[in-house]
Amino acid sequence: MSKRLIHTQGYSIVAEWMQAKGNTAFSFQKEAWQAYADGYSGMIVAPTGFGKTFSVFLGVLIDFMNHPEAYKDGLKLLWVTPLRALAKDLSRAMQEAINEIGLDWTVEVRNGDTDIKQKARQSRMMPDILIVTPESLHLLLAQKGRERFFKTLKCIAVDEWHELLGGKRGVMTELALAYLRHVYPDIRTWGITATIGNLDEAMEVLLPHTDRKKKITAKEKKKIKIIPVFPDEVEVLPWAGHLGARLVYQVVPIINQSRSTIIFTNTRSQSEAWYQLLLDAYPDFAGLLALHHSSIEGQLRQWIEDSLSSGYLKAVVSTSSLDLGVDFKPVDTVVQIGSSKGVARFMQRAGRSGHSPFEVSTIYFVPTHSLELIEAAALKEAVKTQTIEHRDPMVLTFDVLVQFLITLALGGGFKEEDLFPVIQQTFAFSEMTESEWRWCIDFIITGGTIGANYEEYHKVVRREDNMLVVTSRRIAMLHRMNIGVIVSDAMMRVKFVSGGYVGMIEEYFISKLKAGDKFRLAGRVLELVRSKEMTVYVRSSSGKAITPSWLGGRLPLSSNLSYFLRQKLALARNPDRSEKELKFLKPLFDKQSALSHIPAEDEFLVESIKTREGFHLFMYPFEGRLIHEVMAALVAYRISRYYPISFSMAMNDYGFELFSDSEIKLDEDQLREILSTDHLMDDVFTSINATEMARRKFRDIAVISGLVIQTYPGAQKSNKSLQSSSGLMFNVFEEHDPGNLLLRQAYMEVFNQHLEEHRLIATFKRINKSTIIYKSMNSYSPLSFPIKVDSLRQSLTSEDLSTRIQKLQQSGVRSPKKRR
Repeated sequence: MSKRLIHTQGYSIVAEWMQAKGNTAFSFQKEAWQAYADGYSGMIVAPTGFGKTFSVFLGVLIDFMNHPEAYKDGLKLLWVTPLRALAKDLSRAMQEAINEIGLDWTVEVRNGDTDIKQKARQSRMMPDILIVTPESLHLLLAQKGRERFFKTLKCIAVDEWHELLGGKRGVMTELALAYLRHVYPDIRTWGITATIGNLDEAMEVLLPHTDRKKKITAKEKKKIKIIPVFPDEVEVLPWAGHLGARLVYQVVPIINQSRSTIIFTNTRSQSEAWYQLLLDAYPDFAGLLALHHSSIEGQLRQWIEDSLSSGYLKAVVSTSSLDLGVDFKPVDTVVQIGSSKGVARFMQRAGRSGHSPFEVSTIYFVPTHSLELIEAAALKEAVKTQTIEHRDPMVLTFDVLVQFLITLALGGGFKEEDLFPVIQQTFAFSEMTESEWRWCIDFIITGGTIGANYEEYHKVVRREDNMLVVTSRRIAMLHRMNIGVIVSDAMMRVKFVSGGYVGMIEEYFISKLKAGDKFRLAGRVLELVRSKEMTVYVRSSSGKAITPSWLGGRLPLSSNLSYFLRQKLALARNPDRSEKELKFLKPLFDKQSALSHIPAEDEFLVESIKTREGFHLFMYPFEGRLIHEVMAALVAYRISRYYPISFSMAMNDYGFELFSDSEIKLDEDQLREILSTDHLMDDVFTSINATEMARRKFRDIAVISGLVIQTYPGAQKSNKSLQSSSGLMFNVFEEHDPGNLLLRQAYMEVFNQHLEEHRLIATFKRINKSTIIYKSMNSYSPLSFPIKVDSLRQSLTSEDLSTRIQKLQQSGVRSPKKRR
């Protein structure tokens, strides 16, 4: 670091303040302050708890104290964060630092939870620092006279950039940054991120076409200690969820020996179930244990966050709603229930414990079935080698672009010839052609080819001066109400008949219940009284109740974790002494070897199993549920080309099953051909209903682009009406407007997100280089058993399922027939 900044008044004041609090600046913080002083934009890369926030925030303060004449009254620092929960904690920490340093700056928050009066006051006079979400930033851009908000702005900070990067909220951020940098070229932009696999690309997306930019990476590394929780004995025929419930008695002492604990689950339904399991196992947790997920009422979530932070609560069972954002300094222990399915997510959750830079983050791994202990070993290897997933940025998301164009037209307007090169400066739209741009402009003015005859789609007007503006008050109101790219399945408010709000539940779940049925939400047993419009009325109850399953529940296994999982499984035949997880699972591996085979890294295992129920074909790519769903449909289609046969399909993260009551006759040459890469994507497209998948994708695109209005004043469209409206449009576009960019986008999202085309092709290439191990047997192997259980789970109640599984486990093992 050059001497220039060290010898300035601003630096001295900040250094003295940090020293008074017992802290000293990290080298990456000093480097960031110097880079900011030198006029650079950039990106900070550092682990959780190392003061990434201060590396940008204090850089702005130092610059202000050194050059107060360059700053005017008004907004100086705009802080963009992906989570509302992060905003309150950030504003508190920033304001405290400002007050202690002795400045008169004010820090405020503006998001969906902000009071209307405070928003009105901010519109008249902005604070010095404003913390917003991407949606709130777009709402500011949609206000008339938006220039008054940003004319004094010096810096935009984008926090947790890795969280935004891979989704449409990242595209929203790109568009807003591009516009503000165009209007105010002197604004500096700084991103803050945890480590991801594609850091250089992440910076290029945040700061395209900017020469004066720096990537500053902390040399300090966060130490993570992973402690697997082992069951008393190995379940050699494992099934998902069963083991986790039995391990609750080992989780209770972990919570009791800690000051405060977060128990992370992957889904809302799993968090509801574990909250109840812990209370049943240890009733003294009543009043000390809370439940936190995104469907719980906002004020209650806020109380939980504050109570955990203050030490009032001993533990919180949570989903990813607490992955990041809230700086829980007192939390000293994290428990992960089941696999996190990704390395970055696991490290993020681990970082919530031992939040000080010099503390070790301790995370307990609780498997929900025996095989997940292999994932624990895989996670250890990935963390040790710092092999972290990429976050691939989205491109050509025209639904986000047309929404943004209406936002700009609403906040004062724009000229298309001026804006086109600005939009092309973004990573997301750098490949957009002039004809695609003209299509977007035509879409917002006339609604495109189909919308030309419908006035409701004529949202933007071209004035005589060629400025594109919104003139309709109704269109302006509806657009502001629907800004954003998070399209949830229609959510119903859950309220007590006597008054009081509980939270939100998805419409599809409630549609399956009748009056008197009981379900769990926010840790309570609720009895359904009635549902009216988009509100569910309930009363408190007790006894047995259904745990809701939310759509989009299960997380897919990342490619990085898949790689290490295959690697660890290959080592299972001769586990190293240091691999405690693999040594513990030796009885399971012995049974797998005796019945079938444990595949090496250059082998691909296929099991043909005949049981009393019928004929089963199991394959084990170890690539995650989403890839296996596509592969199962493809393999079934390719088999059906040899002879007519119908299958039912089941899959988990390790493999998939094709089940038929007819014998599945395949020799090794046929099997090799079925798994070939020849005409792969053509066959995938034929084997799945890509049109139906695109239709489902189109629902979200239609809402984001404004074709379908999701939220009206005082009401919300039901899921059925959203689906039917967008489905009708999809059909019309398919028939009469096949060149529609939103229609094209729906198919692209299917290929890139659901089918994961690149990963699918790579998987088949890997399989084709492998030796195929083809085994035939008469009973389930340890690898096949959990897939079979998952297929049974779809059609049986939990009690029937347990009985059926016990019969399968006790059915005995016959001598396997081996076939190569």
